[in-house]
Amino acid sequence: MRVTTNLIYDQNLRAINVSQGQLSDIQTQLASGKKLLRPSDDPVGAAQVVRLTEELDKITQYQRNVDLATNNLELQETSLRSINDVVNRARVLVVQSGNGILSGNDKAAIASEIEQIRNQVIDLMNTQNAAGDYIFAGYQSESQAFEFNPSAQTNVIAFTGDDGTNEIQLSDSVKIRTTTSGKTLFEDVPARLSYSVSATNGATLDANGVSNQGTFDTFHKQNFDPVNALNNQYAFTIVSATQIDVTNVGTGALVESIPFSSGENTQFNGITLNITGVTNDSVVLDLNRPEKKNIAETLHTMMLALQNDGINQQGLASIIDDTLVGIDNAMSTLSRENSSIGARLNIAQAVEDSLLDSQVTNERARSAIEDVDYAQASSDFARQETALEAAFASFPRIANLSLFNFI
Repeated sequence: MRVTTNLIYDQNLRAINVSQGQLSDIQTQLASGKKLLRPSDDPVGAAQVVRLTEELDKITQYQRNVDLATNNLELQETSLRSINDVVNRARVLVVQSGNGILSGNDKAAIASEIEQIRNQVIDLMNTQNAAGDYIFAGYQSESQAFEFNPSAQTNVIAFTGDDGTNEIQLSDSVKIRTTTSGKTLFEDVPARLSYSVSATNGATLDANGVSNQGTFDTFHKQNFDPVNALNNQYAFTIVSATQIDVTNVGTGALVESIPFSSGENTQFNGITLNITGVTNDSVVLDLNRPEKKNIAETLHTMMLALQNDGINQQGLASIIDDTLVGIDNAMSTLSRENSSIGARLNIAQAVEDSLLDSQVTNERARSAIEDVDYAQASSDFARQETALEAAFASFPRIANLSLFNFI
């Protein structure tokens, strides 16, 4: 084949361009730290890098979700712990207020402190997060969860949120609840189960009350009929000087025969009755419908009772019993929620650890595919640089090889 002068020039120019391109690629690899500059460098490796990068981006988002969930749960935990602390203090004050030797000034002082605790509880129930959302308002988080209206006839503390709860995805398969509605935590606290006297037929009821709340609660829960009111009525009929028959008014069934002595205390499923009467006299009691009461409302009622100079000791004692049961039930609810929050925080921590492990593994795999080996790249750069310099140096010498030089 005849080698023309144009062919010599084109081949040398092409060799220089290729060498410069290769040198430029190696220089870019050294500058960027990546050996895959374009998909054509390694199509299979490039596809793997795309998949690994997508996985790492997803892990990063899950890590943000874990941080958000942890912050929300820790804020709730702090709020509930603070409520528990101040309500515990209120319980001490309520027990103290039952002391019969307290003066009016003493009761007023206790009422004042309970009022401050009530206000603090309301503030804590309206806790806001860093974004300004009310964490116990359900889906209505832009407005406060509880409003206090002291002029209201009933329910001076009103819940204005809803039952909504938020969940957040922590991984492909793990989702946890990050909020709890204030209705569940504070509004739906069971009040003390009670009864009322609906009739006295000939008999005189000198005193009555729940003497054993646990026993009465068990009886109430087992026998209360939410549909037929008559089934909640119990007639205590004197059948002899030493016996009372207790019958269910609705069914007519004999419930129990209990010992009786006129003018003496009689016990029935946690209830103490002091009945004075003769044979065929009777007293009818109604099991009251179970109610739910906000813990702040419970404290408010206790405060009003202590401020009421006209209330007798028996009436105050009944409200104290109501308050103590309400406080205990509220604290049980808060305790269960705190346990739930702790479990969810543990899950979030476990997921975070797993995400970190996955992140390290995926980053190592991606690095092995796309990151440059600086020692190898530096050696390649020096070699390619030498090749380019040789091309530059040899080209003029080859270009000078012409027949015209010998004429």
